[in-house]
Amino acid sequence: MAISTEFKRNFSIIAHIDHGKTTLSDRLLEFTQTISERDKQDQLLDAMDLEREKGITIKSHPVTMKYTAKNGQNYELNLLDTPGHVDFSYEVSRSLAACDGALLIVDAAQGVEAQTLANMHLALEQKLEIIPVINKIDLPSTNLPRVYRQLEEVICIPRDEAILCSAKTGVGIEDILEAVVARIPCPKGYEDNKLRALVFDSVYDAYRGVVSYVRMASGTVSRGMKVKLFATNETYEVKEVGIFTPKMQATQQLNTGDVGYIIANMKSAADVKIGDTYTNLIDPCDAPLDGFKEINPMVFSGVYPVDSSDYEALKAAMGKLQINDAAFSFMGESSVALGFGFRCGFLGLLHMEIIQERLRREFNMDVISTYPSVIYKVTKTDGEELMVDNPSLLPEAQLIQEIREPIVKIFIMIPSEYIGDIMRLVMEKRGEVNQTETIDDTRVMLTCRIPMAEILVDFNDKLKSSTRGYGSMDYEQDGYQAAKLVKMEMVIATEPVDAFSMIVHSNRAEAQGRELAGKLRNVIPRQLFTVAIQACIGGKIIARESISAMKKNVTAKCYGGDVTRKRKLLEKQKEGKKRMKQFGRVNIPQEAFIQVLKSGD
Repeated sequence: MAISTEFKRNFSIIAHIDHGKTTLSDRLLEFTQTISERDKQDQLLDAMDLEREKGITIKSHPVTMKYTAKNGQNYELNLLDTPGHVDFSYEVSRSLAACDGALLIVDAAQGVEAQTLANMHLALEQKLEIIPVINKIDLPSTNLPRVYRQLEEVICIPRDEAILCSAKTGVGIEDILEAVVARIPCPKGYEDNKLRALVFDSVYDAYRGVVSYVRMASGTVSRGMKVKLFATNETYEVKEVGIFTPKMQATQQLNTGDVGYIIANMKSAADVKIGDTYTNLIDPCDAPLDGFKEINPMVFSGVYPVDSSDYEALKAAMGKLQINDAAFSFMGESSVALGFGFRCGFLGLLHMEIIQERLRREFNMDVISTYPSVIYKVTKTDGEELMVDNPSLLPEAQLIQEIREPIVKIFIMIPSEYIGDIMRLVMEKRGEVNQTETIDDTRVMLTCRIPMAEILVDFNDKLKSSTRGYGSMDYEQDGYQAAKLVKMEMVIATEPVDAFSMIVHSNRAEAQGRELAGKLRNVIPRQLFTVAIQACIGGKIIARESISAMKKNVTAKCYGGDVTRKRKLLEKQKEGKKRMKQFGRVNIPQEAFIQVLKSGD
């Protein structure tokens, strides 16, 4: 029997990485007996192997739970477990759009971290009711007075509102569920009760086509109904509707306030747009629901199949990944060295790593990626403005008036004894520290501005190692800034190799050129002639390494006799090498590209 809207609650769990979101969702599922004893396992909502291995949540996972409160009333609770990593904050914002409240988890030992604040601000933007939960109270390093103080001073939430729990042992789980039904408001429908279903995620199923994850804002949807989408204006027949328990379970219909899925007769991954609205074809609503702001990729990299015959298969695989990852974009491009491939956009380096790993695992694609870069704004001398995400598209130096690079504002939380090391790291990365804020007697928060290109590869690793793992960061875009940037090319035996081109700051060019040339010298096989590896900026060589020639023993057949015969053979060999050097091409093996580009550092 369907539960009335006033007894439904939609909420998500938000927190910093490793503060216990997924473990808490496991305990909630057990307490409400949503999963049987037989199906119990850790990280139940992390469906991907990749999520289990890395111990992180990548995709949001909806699940419907039935709960009988202490007052005897039956409730239907829709929970969305969300990721904590900064690269997946768009997943969090989409999940929050399907909710009316959020559990904000804070680690009892670590306290408030950078992502705790970032995710809380996302929830406040959506005007959600926030319930603070202090997790891991069973740890010996728990410091509750400090966490209470941070809650009041940093997040501005009274300490009385916080619920103490241990997701590991199950302490406080019932208090959380009681707080959810008492504090989070029920979904509010529309007076006309026309069908409005917000698509907040979607996946591609090889057997059933596109599965849309929806939040029912109003109305009812059931099998056989004719529906339309606002963005494409296409009409479809609903084949199945259902809820997540946490597996997909078909139901008769979805009503106002439900979170579930709709399978219509969609064959292509491009048919549904995340943030779109389903409505009834016969009695449609006037306007779509507010969707999500467009996610613009921030990091770009070329992704190529190792075997060029896999190009079409790679294109199809990327199309399927894009359907449930709105932040991933791709378009075709070609490279002299790597053949045909794609220019792909990502939100960050972890996002890029996850997409490449999913291509390898889920679609069995063997891929190689070029050095990551960001979008630069280039003003030419004739006043034309260009957006450049690929070093090969950068105009000649004499045609460029100014290059502006993207800047990010970074919030870094660290124990106060590491402040000197982190300030040095920020300066090293061409950044500036704008503000230092004391959070409590042991920790500070630095607000810095750093060029985005500088934090791409190793900034987070260096932050973690400098602070022994206690530092955390969050970032947001902060406009563009003019900088002295140049295009550095790698020339191997007088031929430029576009796969190794990059846009670098002029002060760093020489050091990066030397480093890359040194790497290439170690991976390119020796030829019969000397091979020069040069890093160049506009024809000027700034770094060079040489691979010495292999020497064939042409005098092996000479046993004793006149030495002039040996000299004659050596001279002949020398002439041949000189001629070969004029026409010789260095074939760089695919393994060399893979080794240099995969290391990416």
